[in-house]
Amino acid sequence: MTDVQELKKQICEIGRRLYARGFVAANEGNISARIDNDRLLVTPTLCCKGFMQPEDICIVDRNGDQLEGLRRRTSEIQLHLVIYNQRSDINAVVHCHPPHATAFSIAREPIPNCVLPEPDIFLGEVPVAPYETPGNKGLAEAIRPFVKWTNTIILANHGTVSYQDQVERAFWLTEILDAYCRVLILTKHIGRIQYLPDNKGRELLQLREIWGFPDERQRMKLEENDIGRHKLSRKTWVDSGLEQRGFPQFPETEFSSLGHANLDSLIEAIADRVADKLRVNP
Repeated sequence: MTDVQELKKQICEIGRRLYARGFVAANEGNISARIDNDRLLVTPTLCCKGFMQPEDICIVDRNGDQLEGLRRRTSEIQLHLVIYNQRSDINAVVHCHPPHATAFSIAREPIPNCVLPEPDIFLGEVPVAPYETPGNKGLAEAIRPFVKWTNTIILANHGTVSYQDQVERAFWLTEILDAYCRVLILTKHIGRIQYLPDNKGRELLQLREIWGFPDERQRMKLEENDIGRHKLSRKTWVDSGLEQRGFPQFPETEFSSLGHANLDSLIEAIADRVADKLRVNP
């Protein structure tokens, strides 16, 4: 039987971590956890998540109607319900506004794959859901196409939502995503990202399966270089307004064995040869 009081304490602890990390400001964000098939614990609206107490946490039914609580439950309950209704393995949902991942959501820039091992293993391909007004049922419908095949979704011009079997594990996914987005932004200031070769990306996909993160891409017939080309979410880019502007596309097959630095050197060498030819034969 679920220890409701202990679960409330866990939600408050994750709320403190979100606030401490700058993933929420003021009264932003919301957290939920499943008690059983009919009831959820959810954070209240208009409450700073960094200073919640167990008695602040509300209980709602599977329709989102409030059953218990001194405060009014979050207005974004539908965002949580659409996840629980599709995923019986999910027991916790964390929605917040981590700054680096949210920057990607505002720029409508897809999250690259095959760059760092940890994001590929723990997150897999991260989709971006189309923008909808917070608190509206449309926001829940916007994430519906992605819920079954991922545990981390970026919300365009809004933030992120992550979900797992435990509250802390759902928070971990958010933390990994924002740390990765921060590294990507820092890398762009230095130069350009260097993708891992396709075969190394496939090894990470295999590790993802071994470590208990089933991935739809394992069941698809992926051609060479598909691991890094957003095979699952690319067809939704038009609806979400995504376009690769800030980071290069995963390299084409013929250049997959060349790092970008080597490719740049090759282009420069060709340009120099052409210039030499022009000088000799004006």
